[in-house]
Amino acid sequence: MKIYTRKGDTGMTGVFGGKRESKDSARIECNGALDEANSTIGLLRSKLGNDHEWQQNLHKIQKDLMDMMSHLARPSDSKKENPNPKPIDGADFCEQWMDDMESKISSPSDYFLLPGGNEISALCHVCRTQIRRGERRLVTLMHEDPASVEEYVVAYINRLSDLFFTMARAEMDKAGVAEEKWQLFLYKRKKKKTT
Repeated sequence: MKIYTRKGDTGMTGVFGGKRESKDSARIECNGALDEANSTIGLLRSKLGNDHEWQQNLHKIQKDLMDMMSHLARPSDSKKENPNPKPIDGADFCEQWMDDMESKISSPSDYFLLPGGNEISALCHVCRTQIRRGERRLVTLMHEDPASVEEYVVAYINRLSDLFFTMARAEMDKAGVAEEKWQLFLYKRKKKKTT
């Protein structure tokens, strides 16, 4: 079977259930951004090496993203049911992993940081920003077809960007690389002024 179908040559693509949508629709833009993030996570995994402690969790995230993208590809008026799993525990999974990493980082997370540090940390920031873009497109899709976006997806995607920020910090801390701080988080600045 050939990989190309020529069906997308007019700027339309198939979505779950058989309908066709414009390739710049909110649904396709959302899934495209999440697909980019998933690809970058794959690059990150390849840089880490097979025995790295993050491999198993990142593998889970990649599979969960594929499952969520399949559900986001299903318009709410589709009569066909999607048999793929729903990673409804995703936000909790991210929070537990973040809490574990933060308990081992030598300094608190009080500042906006300049992305970088070393290659692994920088890649974590690329993942973070691509996921944020996917989240923005997800919100657009929520406005256009709210019933096609379940709450667990929104929470999981929101938490993933926080997770990759934490991973960037954990990597720098482990490598002994100093963070380049920009400024205190807003709530920290307000607290500092009142004390």
